[in-house]
Amino acid sequence: MSGARRFFLENIDYPARAEVELCGDEFVHAKTVLRIEEGAEIILLDNSGREYPAIVTRVDKHSLSAHITGSNVGEREAATPVCLLVGALKGDKTELVVQKATELGVSSIGVFSSRYCSAYINDNKLSRLGRVAREAAKQCLRASAPRVEYFPSLDAALASAAGYKNKLFACEFSRDTDCDLRSLSGPTVVVVGSEGGFAEEEFAAAKQIYGFGSLTLGKRILRAETAAICALSIAMFCLGELS
Repeated sequence: MSGARRFFLENIDYPARAEVELCGDEFVHAKTVLRIEEGAEIILLDNSGREYPAIVTRVDKHSLSAHITGSNVGEREAATPVCLLVGALKGDKTELVVQKATELGVSSIGVFSSRYCSAYINDNKLSRLGRVAREAAKQCLRASAPRVEYFPSLDAALASAAGYKNKLFACEFSRDTDCDLRSLSGPTVVVVGSEGGFAEEEFAAAKQIYGFGSLTLGKRILRAETAAICALSIAMFCLGELS
């Protein structure tokens, strides 16, 4: 990645306050991994969609200070809110999906448990997924990282999508795609299951109770992580976010 290094910092109050302090994990990464020194140009991010160019004025043992020199709106955020709801995956596959979803431009990610899901999420894993999203956002020069949250049930995950215009449910039971993807527009949510897939009753409830339409990914059975990235890529392309 070229250009000024990027760091997330909460509660930036620029221009009222131009002097800021970076500490915690972001500071450790800046000092021990990137070897940031006094005088270095950096970019600070507060998940508002804005970028804050700054100059490092001091590097101490546990924090660094920087002077913000300006503010501008990030140019790489998606114009359309897109949410990915994905079943918890085994090993580090959930991290892979979070990373790639962030690169593709999603605004939020929900990880859920369902009937045939054999992986689990605890607070440590959820915190780790948040860090993965932030690192991916910095790498692809986004101005904000997607919110990552956990839903203990598929019903809770589906209910969270009530405000979205388009609701796409990718499932092995899908024989056809219900909506016209060529005319897709507006806030969109994409649902993909875990390695075990969905029960037929879960698919029926998604359609009948929560208003989801089916999305087919072709004749081949895809790995869960491949299906999540593929379905999301299709949606982002149809929304004009990859052109």
